[in-house]
Amino acid sequence: MIEKDTYKTIETATEPVLFKEKNSKFYGYAFPVLTEEAVKQHIEALKKEHHAARHWCYAYQLGTEIISFRANDDGEPSNSAGMPIYGQIQAFGLTNILIVVVRYFGGVKLGVGGLMSAYKTTAQFTLEASNIVEKTINVNYGITFDYKNMNTVMRIIKEKNVEITHQKLELRCNLFISVRKTEAAAVFKTFDNLFEIDIQAI
Repeated sequence: MIEKDTYKTIETATEPVLFKEKNSKFYGYAFPVLTEEAVKQHIEALKKEHHAARHWCYAYQLGTEIISFRANDDGEPSNSAGMPIYGQIQAFGLTNILIVVVRYFGGVKLGVGGLMSAYKTTAQFTLEASNIVEKTINVNYGITFDYKNMNTVMRIIKEKNVEITHQKLELRCNLFISVRKTEAAAVFKTFDNLFEIDIQAI
C-alpha cells in the first residue's frame, strides 16, 4: 500500500456565496485554517460583519494525519446545520478548512429537512466557488553544519528538490528544510551519512 502524502485544502478565503430559501438568506464563507484560534477569529469577525443575522453555523476540519473536526448548529435544531456543512467538507475531501454559513431569518420556518438542505447547498456552492489545491504532507528537518560544507549541502538540496523554509548562514550554519513525506527517510539518510553535518527532525 502506497502511503498517502497529499491532502486537499483551499489556498485563500472564498468570496461569500448567497443562497436564498423562502425569504431566508444564507451567506456561505470558506477560510483556510490551521488552528482552532484561527477558527474563532474568523467567526468573531463574521459576527461583527453580520451583527443583524440570526445564526452563524459552521464546521471545520484540521490536520492531515491526526484529524480534528467540529460541527456547530449555533441555535438551529440539532444536526440541521453543522453536520450538513461538515458533510460537504468530507464530500470534497478537504482539510485545514472552515466553512461558516450566516443565516438571516426571513420569517418563514423551513423545518429541519429544509434547514439541512439549505445549509448543505450553501456549503456546496461555497466550495464549488473555492480555489481547491492539493498540497503535500511534509516532514521538517533542521540541518547544522560548518560554512565550509555549504556546497555539499546545497548540492544535495538541489538534487533532491528540497524546499528551504528558512536559514541562518554564519560560520555555523542552520538550514530548515521541508521534505515530502514519502521522500523524507531517503533525504534524512543522505544527510545523516555525511561527516560533519547534523540533521534532526523538528
